[in-house]
Amino acid sequence: MIDETTLIILGLFAFCGGLIDAAVGGGGLVQIPALLNALPQHSIATVLGTNKLAVWAGTASSFFRYVHKVKFVWKLLIPTMLSAFVFAFIGAMSIAHIPKQFMTYSVLFLLIIMAVYTFLKKDLGAYSTDIKCGHKEIFLGIVFGGVIGFYDGIFGPGSGSFLLFLFVKVLGFDFLSASASAKVVNLGTFSAALLFFIPTGHILWEIGLIIAFCNILGSFVGVFLALHYGSQFIRIFFLILLIFLIIRMGISIF
Repeated sequence: MIDETTLIILGLFAFCGGLIDAAVGGGGLVQIPALLNALPQHSIATVLGTNKLAVWAGTASSFFRYVHKVKFVWKLLIPTMLSAFVFAFIGAMSIAHIPKQFMTYSVLFLLIIMAVYTFLKKDLGAYSTDIKCGHKEIFLGIVFGGVIGFYDGIFGPGSGSFLLFLFVKVLGFDFLSASASAKVVNLGTFSAALLFFIPTGHILWEIGLIIAFCNILGSFVGVFLALHYGSQFIRIFFLILLIFLIIRMGISIF
């Protein structure tokens, strides 16, 4: 067990991670480095498994806060979530076989593209377009859900932000609806990853439950801000998060 001071610091990072995740996704980029620093004696799989327990709790809490406030397009979300669930489990099983450096470079490149595009498109996600839910949209949801799910299972940080961008840019959601919808898919990916991490013993339950509680508290604040200030606030918050993630990952790489 880690000392009390370190546990308090982890709790603060988990609170911030839950807040960010509830509003725009990407809270793992705050929480995972803190866990890696606090648990140097444990494997990357154990760190990721413990993190997944916390973010699952925070995301479930966010979803139940959104469910009565936002209209969900279930015909699109369910196949997207199922695809993400399957590929997240495959990703978790592949965790030892994919070069982490390759994943980091790829994610950094995608974050830069997302940030530039979101900055240039001032009206992106400001309002919902006519959301179609035909075979094409469902197919795109399944494909992108599978790709993001695989990434979430094998690494994870930033997957919520990728989902947010998918729903806004590809499927025409506004930022608020996209943020809420991303929670549904993330619940699938986190659940799939836990189905791998729990039986293989890659979760530190005492630490995981404590930071899960802090993650839930943060998610309450994040959902309140998202619902109170709407899509334009989420867009700005999303851009700030992307810039932070790019700098954070850039420093770690270079």
